[in-house]
Amino acid sequence: MISTKNIRFSYGKGTDFNFPDIATLRGESLLITGGSGKGKTTLLHLLGGLQRPQQGEIIIEDTNIAALSEKKLDHFRGKNIGLVLQQNYFVASLNVLENVVLASWLATGRQATQKAKELLEQLGLSDHLHKLPSQLSIGQQQRVSIARALINGPKLLLADEPTSSLDDENAFTVADMLDSLAKQYGTALVIVTHDQRLKDRFRNQIALS
Repeated sequence: MISTKNIRFSYGKGTDFNFPDIATLRGESLLITGGSGKGKTTLLHLLGGLQRPQQGEIIIEDTNIAALSEKKLDHFRGKNIGLVLQQNYFVASLNVLENVVLASWLATGRQATQKAKELLEQLGLSDHLHKLPSQLSIGQQQRVSIARALINGPKLLLADEPTSSLDDENAFTVADMLDSLAKQYGTALVIVTHDQRLKDRFRNQIALS
């Protein structure tokens, strides 16, 4: 579902990254770990098309996203890539349900309200649909982010430090939830993190050094 080859990226001033090749199939999960400054978030941004590599290929299904124009990349990302970022970037004036539905409308022009309700119910948030994100706990906000990332049935789900701000119980709940949902929806899941608690949770791992 996603594979990379010879990915290189540089910020200049000696900050150069040569990333290992990765390959993750539909329904599989990959954990990418590494210390601060090793390029974890940079790699996630490259995989999500938020940044472009100086060299190499990033293949999602049959599309090399590194070769797409900005307009085509934006369209492809909206339909095929779900992002769970460290900052949730909710629309503060919209409630939980509206934030998830908005993601479907922006990508497809349609409001997938029923699917949003089903996802939020599956994530244990059916009693919070009409609350504002600010009224939720951090763990609940993280689950809303997951629902929003899955609403368009992406081929690739990317999660950047999804458990770093959570206590042990919620961290393991979110990690298991992401892995289970990836299998259920047939989505390739890539998690980048420095959270050592997750190393026993995922069989496929790459450590950046």
